Amino acid sequence: MKDPQKAAAFPNEAAKLGQNVHKEAFFQVLASIPPGRVTSYGKVAELAGMGRGARLVGRWLGQLPDGTRLPWHRVLNSQGKLSLPADSPSGAQQRARLLAEGVLVRDGRVNLRQYGWP
Repeated sequence: MKDPQKAAAFPNEAAKLGQNVHKEAFFQVLASIPPGRVTSYGKVAELAGMGRGARLVGRWLGQLPDGTRLPWHRVLNSQGKLSLPADSPSGAQQRARLLAEGVLVRDGRVNLRQYGWP
């Protein structure tokens, strides 16, 4: 729907198209986070061209299918804290994956100066 008149006539369709473009960019940014590095929800949103879409990044991360190969575990909050509860299965998995990649997690936090990307 590249025609602006058609987009104006079908605002829901234009919104879906825009979201799909951002979601594709989100997947590309997420896939590009290298092993042993972490980044924040806000940085993923920024790099994907989503502006201040950190909450949407969090929602999309939560909607990834079980067994995904995308490195969701490398995304933290802006202070370097793991957002998932440590006693939850996903929280334990995130911590274990980061440690397996050599990322030191101390008191539920990662040093962004040392491990931050980009």
